[in-house]
Amino acid sequence: MTTANQGTRVLVLNSGSSSVKYQLLDMRDASRLAVGLVERIGEETSRLKHTPLATGGGAREQNGPIADHAAALKAVAAELAADGLGLDSPELTAIGHRVVHGGLKFSAPTVITDEVLAEIERLVPVAPLHNPANITGILTARALRPDLPQVAVFDTAFHTTMPESAARYAIDVATADEHRIRRYGFHGTSHAYVSRETARLLGKAPEDVNVIVLHLGNGASASAVRGGRCVDTSMGLTPLEGLVMGTRSGDIDPAVTFHLKRVAGMSVDDIDVLLNKKSGLVGLCGDNDMREIRRRCDEGDEKAQLAFDIYIHRLKKYIGAYYAVLGKVDAIAFTAGVGENAAPVREAAIAGLEELGLAVDGELNAVRSDTARLISPEYARVAVAVVPTDEELEIAQQTYELVTPGANS
Repeated sequence: MTTANQGTRVLVLNSGSSSVKYQLLDMRDASRLAVGLVERIGEETSRLKHTPLATGGGAREQNGPIADHAAALKAVAAELAADGLGLDSPELTAIGHRVVHGGLKFSAPTVITDEVLAEIERLVPVAPLHNPANITGILTARALRPDLPQVAVFDTAFHTTMPESAARYAIDVATADEHRIRRYGFHGTSHAYVSRETARLLGKAPEDVNVIVLHLGNGASASAVRGGRCVDTSMGLTPLEGLVMGTRSGDIDPAVTFHLKRVAGMSVDDIDVLLNKKSGLVGLCGDNDMREIRRRCDEGDEKAQLAFDIYIHRLKKYIGAYYAVLGKVDAIAFTAGVGENAAPVREAAIAGLEELGLAVDGELNAVRSDTARLISPEYARVAVAVVPTDEELEIAQQTYELVTPGANS
């Protein structure tokens, strides 16, 4: 798409059910001009925290009720305007939106038209917690700047390159097709960014590198990336499948749901809440903060230790599985809140995998840094890296390249 607007700024919006995260970036040098968060939208205790990085000013906070997403974005616009970065600036060339579920139709960033919006709405049944909030953010931003390109960048897009052998579940094909049941995968912007940055760290082109990416936050997912293309990922139809997460169970025998309904008398909604919000680390030990879990482990807490051991066991299984899928692995990259900051998780996940060419250097692993780095010893056949993710930059880059002719040339 071409546009007469030759500005270089992109506003990135990540609209959740009760929050809006935002960043304003200048794509000439990918610098951040402002960042912020509106949380607890619709409550009396709403809060807006805004940091104007371009002016060097300190963070500002507003506390008090913010009724809805429209009010939230208007408040964000006012904060930006106060710093001379208003949404009416000719420098603003597009608004990029994180959209969690794009199904199979959207495999790339897409300018949002009425038809695109209708398709995002049709996907609500497979992303009931996420797509409605994303839609609300899009509608509000369109109302504020109807003349500006609005771009959807989909969490699922990076995973659309999976072969059918990885994406299909072994259930009746007609039923699966009718109800769009397949593996879609999530955290795609993070997996795309981190796999590419890992290749850069190794001094190679993405198409020449095979990477296992471990996105470990409160939500967690793994991906197998061959030559820059995803060939498998741990999350499935929804973000529930795969690794043990903060509050999600990850992989579980599907018959557990039947058992809970028949024996415990739980409703489908009850089971949904159990598996998504009361399972994972919090279900195992009452905490979903890895820092607190490690503190408890160090004090000899058996529940915390078991939760940690289960978390690591599942992680090792996926490392081994994706090693087998790829055949040859050049690097394993840890990212997101836990992956970037929890050295004990990285050490435990790699321990015992020396026969696969994997090892972690204790001193390198212990270093705290916000830059991409290798933590494996020089003799290791497979590099182990810590690569801070930057989903907002990935969204901004994809948005800018789509709306600006020659931006990626």
